Amino acid sequence: MYDYLIVGAGFAGCVLAERLSTLKNKKILLIDTRSHVGGNAYDYFDDDGLLVHMYGPHIFHTNSSRVFNYLSDFTNWRFYEHKVLSYVDGKYLPFPINIDTINNLYGKNFSHAKEMKAFFRSRSEFREEILSFEDYVVGKIGWDLYEKFFKNYSIKQWGIDPRNISASVAARIPVRTNFDDRYFTDKYQCIPSNGYTKMFNKLIDHPKIEIKLGINYHELKRKIEYGTLIFTGPIDSYFGYKYGRLKYRSLNFSFKEFDKEYIQRTAVINYPNDFPYTRTTEFKHITGQSHPKTILMYEFPCDTGDPYYPVQNSETLAVFKKYKDMVGRTKKTLFVGRLGTYQYLNMDQVVEQSLSTFDRIARC
Repeated sequence: MYDYLIVGAGFAGCVLAERLSTLKNKKILLIDTRSHVGGNAYDYFDDDGLLVHMYGPHIFHTNSSRVFNYLSDFTNWRFYEHKVLSYVDGKYLPFPINIDTINNLYGKNFSHAKEMKAFFRSRSEFREEILSFEDYVVGKIGWDLYEKFFKNYSIKQWGIDPRNISASVAARIPVRTNFDDRYFTDKYQCIPSNGYTKMFNKLIDHPKIEIKLGINYHELKRKIEYGTLIFTGPIDSYFGYKYGRLKYRSLNFSFKEFDKEYIQRTAVINYPNDFPYTRTTEFKHITGQSHPKTILMYEFPCDTGDPYYPVQNSETLAVFKKYKDMVGRTKKTLFVGRLGTYQYLNMDQVVEQSLSTFDRIARC
């Protein structure tokens, strides 16, 4: 008999398992369909000793002292400020767009925010309503920059026209009026110094936590006894796809090793054009490893495979609302995480959501 069955050993599941076992002395069964813990943040050392993020680059960043201090109990950190270039018109340009991007792309000589703001105003197109990804970007910086940096990348990333993507997705991507070339501006920007997997292993290293990997919840649920279920998998799968499948985008990855110390100038290069992949990642920029070899990862978005990104539009949100209404009628079951709540959440947001969920449990 377990007090809690937790489905999914990513951030949401592991944080809640740790809190419930450490602070409430609850007996936990933590399961995952994959053969490892860590969810999409899982990393590993390859045969040559290179540290690789198996499911694409994961950069921890947050403004929450609570989240940072909590995770700091389970890892030391490597300070790292993420930088991205975008390959546009044969040039590698800083992204998000900043003063250097505009100067190098258009032959300008801007040096102040005032000049950049005036430039964007001259390019932007008025939109009566900001309903879509396209509305948001074109209304902010104009059609030319939208086409060069955003349109094709978004089509590859999401598999649909940006006119059918929520404006909230575009709002996640800043446009700078200064020279700041960092991808994030959060107070805390770092990665676990020994990798994410070691951090996860420390999170769930507790005698009250039992872990079973390679296990499907639907095959297990009738074979064990438990008090409360915490479900971090796709919410539509829990309800047996009663109202149909929610739309998610998945990713395929291709890895290539080089007998060189470095290949790219930055960790990530975006390809918002006719290349079949959306971006390439060189992990050594992120991990700080000193190694004579390097690995480049090519990222190919697709419709089939593990769910990564909820595709939020009017149609999918209408379906999600039906599932959300069922949640209120489901006893002793909590839904947490990106897939469990059908939200596009960053790692720190999932941790914050999980800590808040524990707070609510603890008050009962």
